[in-house]
Amino acid sequence: MASLKAVLGPTNTGKTHYAIERMMGHSTGMIGLPLRLLAREVYDRVVKAKGEKAVALITGEERIEPPNARYWICTVEAMPVQKRVEFLAVDEIQLAEDQDRGHVFTDRILKARGTSETLLLGAETMRGVLRDLDLDVDATTRERFSELHYAGPAKITKLPKRSAVVAFSTEQVYAIGELLKRQKGGAAIVMGALSPRTRNAQVELYQSGEVDYLVATDAIGMGLNLDVDRIAFAARSKFDGRRHRWLSAAEAGQIAGRAGRFRTDGEFGETGDCPPFEEDIVHAIEEHRFDPVDDLQWRNSDLDYRSIKTLIASLARPSGHPALRQNPHALDEWVLRRMAEDEGIGPEVRGERLVRRLWDLARLPDFRKAGHEGHGRLVLGLAETLADPDARLGDTAMAMRLENLEASVPDIASLQHRLAMIRTWTYAAHRDDWLENPGYWREKTREIEDRLSDALHGALTLRFVDRRTTALLAGLKREDLLVTELSENGEVTVEGHVVGKLVGLHFEPASTARTLEGKAVRSAAVSALGPIMAERLGEIAGAPADAFALADAGTITWKDAEIARLLPGPDWLAPRLELIGAEDAEAHRKDATLKRLEEWLGAEMLRVLPTHAKLKTGETGKELEGMARGLAFRLLESGAAIDLREESPPPNITKEQREAMKAAGLRAGRVAAHIPEAQKPAAQRMIAVLQASQTGETRRVAPEGAGSFPLDGEWAESELHSQGYLRFDRRAVRADLAERLGWEISKRRREAGTPAFELPAELASVVSCPGDEFPAIVKGFGLAPAEKDPETGAVTKWRYLSRHRTEGPPRGKKPAAGGRPPKGQGGNKPHKGRPKGARPAPRQPDPDSPFAALASLLPPPPPPPKPKKKKKKKPAAKPAESDAQATAKPETPAPEAEANQSEDTKKTEPPASPGPSDTPESQA
Repeated sequence: MASLKAVLGPTNTGKTHYAIERMMGHSTGMIGLPLRLLAREVYDRVVKAKGEKAVALITGEERIEPPNARYWICTVEAMPVQKRVEFLAVDEIQLAEDQDRGHVFTDRILKARGTSETLLLGAETMRGVLRDLDLDVDATTRERFSELHYAGPAKITKLPKRSAVVAFSTEQVYAIGELLKRQKGGAAIVMGALSPRTRNAQVELYQSGEVDYLVATDAIGMGLNLDVDRIAFAARSKFDGRRHRWLSAAEAGQIAGRAGRFRTDGEFGETGDCPPFEEDIVHAIEEHRFDPVDDLQWRNSDLDYRSIKTLIASLARPSGHPALRQNPHALDEWVLRRMAEDEGIGPEVRGERLVRRLWDLARLPDFRKAGHEGHGRLVLGLAETLADPDARLGDTAMAMRLENLEASVPDIASLQHRLAMIRTWTYAAHRDDWLENPGYWREKTREIEDRLSDALHGALTLRFVDRRTTALLAGLKREDLLVTELSENGEVTVEGHVVGKLVGLHFEPASTARTLEGKAVRSAAVSALGPIMAERLGEIAGAPADAFALADAGTITWKDAEIARLLPGPDWLAPRLELIGAEDAEAHRKDATLKRLEEWLGAEMLRVLPTHAKLKTGETGKELEGMARGLAFRLLESGAAIDLREESPPPNITKEQREAMKAAGLRAGRVAAHIPEAQKPAAQRMIAVLQASQTGETRRVAPEGAGSFPLDGEWAESELHSQGYLRFDRRAVRADLAERLGWEISKRRREAGTPAFELPAELASVVSCPGDEFPAIVKGFGLAPAEKDPETGAVTKWRYLSRHRTEGPPRGKKPAAGGRPPKGQGGNKPHKGRPKGARPAPRQPDPDSPFAALASLLPPPPPPPKPKKKKKKKPAAKPAESDAQATAKPETPAPEAEANQSEDTKKTEPPASPGPSDTPESQA
C-alpha cells in the first residue's frame, strides 16, 4: 500500500534535499516545486546524478521531455499528475493558503499520489489542517540544522559581509543596490521577475565572493540556497496584488530562515526605515512557532464542460468542508467570466472541445503583472483568434508579436518588461494546439529569452557593481584634487564619475532613492558643486528679461528649469519669492539672484497688468474720489471685474468720476465695473497664477478669447470676477460684452416705447452665446417674458420686472411731458433726512483690505459744493401712466437709467465689433 507522509519543519532542515534523495531511490518519480527558478536548480542536480535522458523539466515556460524520462521536475501548476510514478512529492505545501495559487497546491495535497510513496513538504503550521482533512497522513518534524538569532537594527552601510537585504518593491531593491554600490562596491540582485538564467548569473556574483551583499525580494524565501549570514529586512509590509499589508510572523520567519547554512547559525534584523520587530514576533521566529493554518484555498476540479455557463457554475461549487475555502477572486475565473460576457466569444459557447479551449486560454499566467483588466485584454485578444479548437496562431502573427522584443535596449525596466512578454509567448509556444509551428517558436522564444536574460544581467551588474565608488567618495573629501565638470544637459561629473544632475539651481543625486543613499551622494558631492553653483547664480543674476518666464505652477523658470517659486505676500500683487535649490550657496549670491528675479517679476506685472501696477504704486488714480475710488479698491481686490447688479443701492457715479476712472484704465457701467486690459488672455493667466500663489488654491483661466462660456458648476464667483466675467445663470459672460448687451437691450426698449418689447435673436452674438441659452442671459438683466408664441412657447416680447425698475421717477411721482423726468431731477430718490442737493457720502473701502494703503496715495476729495437755491418751476402736465408702465422694473439698475448715463452715451451708437476695451461708452 502506498504511503503518504508529511515532512514538516522550518527552513534549513533539509526537507527538499531529503525528498530528492528519496525520489532518486525509486525507478520513477515526480516532484512539484513552488518556483520555476528552484525547479531549474533541482533539474540540474538530478541531471548530474541520472543523466539528461532520464530527467524531464516541466514548467509553464520550459519543457524538456526526453522520450524515456523517468524523473519529472516540475512547478506545482505544471505537474502532469496523470502520469503514474512510484514516488511523488509536493514542496512548500503551506502555499495552499495563498490567495492566487493556493487552490492548485490544495488539489495536489488532496489528489496527487505516487504508487509507492508520497511526500508532502512544508511548514509545521500545516500539521493541524492536514489532520482535519482526514488524509491519513503520517506527519514527522525535522529540526533546523542551525540556530537563528535576532541581531536588531543596523544601517545598510554597517551591515556585515555576506548579508542579504530584503525589500518588497522594485524601486526599493534598486535604491538599496545603488547605495551598496557606492558604499561597499556592489551587490547582486535577485527578484522573482528575473529569468532563471539572469537569477543564476546574479547568484554566482554573490556566491563567488565578487560582491559581498545581496538585495532581494521575498522570492529569496522559497528554496534558494545561498551562503547568507544575516537577513536584513528593509520593510515589513508588501503589496500582495490587492492591498498593502504587514507580513505575518510565518512569512517573516520563512524569509529570515534563509540566514545560516547547514550547521552555521544565522541572524536576522532590520535596516533602513523598517520598524523593529516586536518581542513576541522575535521569539516566534527564533523558536519557529507560528499560528497554525486553519483553512486552505480550494476550487472544484470536477468540472462540467458542456457549456461555458456550466463550467463557470462548476468552478463556483463549494467544497462542503470547513477547512477548504473558495477564493472568488481567482484571475483565471475572472477572465473566463469576461469571455462569457463578450458577444464575440460567449455566452452561448457549447461543446466540450470549445469550452476546454476557452478555459485553457483563461489560465494563461499574468507574467506581466498587468492586473485583471490589462491581462484580460490580452487573453480576449488571443481568444478572438484561438477560440476555435482547430485554429492556430500563424508564423506571421507570431513573428509580428516577437519583432519588438528582439531589439536590444539598455535600461533594466525595458529589459524586464520584454522578459515578461517573452515569457507569455514562451508559454504559448509550449501549447502544441495554439501555434502553427510550436517547435520552431519554442526554440525562438528560448533564444530571445536567453539573449534578454544576458542583457539584463549585464545591465544589473553595470548599475549595481562598481568597486571604484569607495575611491570616488574618498576623493570627494579632498577638494583640491577634484575635477568637476558640468555637461550641457546639467549632468555633474566628479573625477569622471556621474554624481547627479543640476536642474536649474536644484541638485538631483544620481540615485533614484530619497533616503540614505541620496543623502550620501549629495553630502559627498556638495563641495564639488560649490564653484558650479556660484557660477550659475551669477549667470541668472545678470540674465536678460527674455531669459525668464512665469509658469502656470507659480514658479519662475530659466532655460526651462524652475529656479524660484512665488509665495504669499502682503497681497496678491506683491508676492514673495523663494529660490528652488542652491541651499548651500553663499548668501550674498542668492540675495543677488533673488533681487534680479524680483525686478523681473515687477517689470513683467507692469507689462501685462499696467493698470493694476500703476494703481498699486499710485502712479495713476490720484484723481479718483468718492464712489470711483471705492470701485477702484474693489477691482484691485477682485482682479478684473465686479458685478453691480446686486448692489443696493446701485452705485451713483457722476460723469466726472466715470471720466476719471476711464483715464485710470477702469470702466463702470450699470451691470459691471471692470478693467478692460485684465480681460486679455495674458492678463487672465497672470492674475490666475498670482492669486493662486497668494491663496494656495487652484485658479482656473477662462477659455482664451471667449465672449462667454458654459459653467460647469465649480466656478466660484471670485474666480469668474478675477477673469473678468459675470455669471448669467449657467453661463459666464465677459463684463465688457455684458455692458454692450445691456446697452442694446436699453436701445430696443427705448425704440419700442412700451413696457413690452422685442429682442432680436441676433443679439445673442453680442456675447457669443448659443441661441437656446440666450433667454437665460436676458433674464440676468432683470427681464421677464411678456409674451410667448402659443405654438412654440418661444418668448416674443420681454418686459422689466416691476420690483427692480429704476428708469422712471421715484414711485408716486408723475413723469414730465415726453415720459422723462425734468432736467436736474435724477431717477434716485433723495435719502430721507439729507438736505436737497447734498451729495451722498462716498462708499469707503474696507480698512482691512490689503489695498487700503492705496487710499493714502490719493488726495482727499474736495468738500461738496453748497447747494444753490433754485427757483421753483411749474411742473409740466403729467400724462396718464399705464399699469404696465407703473410696475415694470428691471432686476438690475435698468440699462436706460438716465441718472447714470452720460450725454455722450445717449448720442453714440456702439461699435460694430466690441472687444475688451472698445465697448459702448454707456459707462463713460
